[in-house]
Amino acid sequence: MKAEDLKSKSKDELVKQLLDLKKQQFNLRLQRAQGQSSNTAHIRTLRRDIARVQTFLTQQAAGVKGTEAAASPKKTKKAAAKKPAA
Repeated sequence: MKAEDLKSKSKDELVKQLLDLKKQQFNLRLQRAQGQSSNTAHIRTLRRDIARVQTFLTQQAAGVKGTEAAASPKKTKKAAAKKPAA
C-alpha cells in the first residue's frame, strides 16, 4: 500500500480499509497460533499498513493535507549543559 493511494481516499473509505486490514491481521494471528501460517512477514506489513491508514485518518481529523506534517517537523532545542574545560 502506497501513501499516494491513501491521499485520494475519503474518511469513510479509510475507515473501511482499516477494518479490512484489522480483520486480515486477526485471521493471520489465528493461523500463526494454530501453526498454519507460512508467511509470517505478512503480519509485519499488515501492521505497517494499519499504522499508515491510522496516520492518514489522524491527519484528516487535524486538517493536515498529505504529508506536510512529516515534511516540516518541529525543531526542539536541547538545553545541554556543557562542562567548562579545565
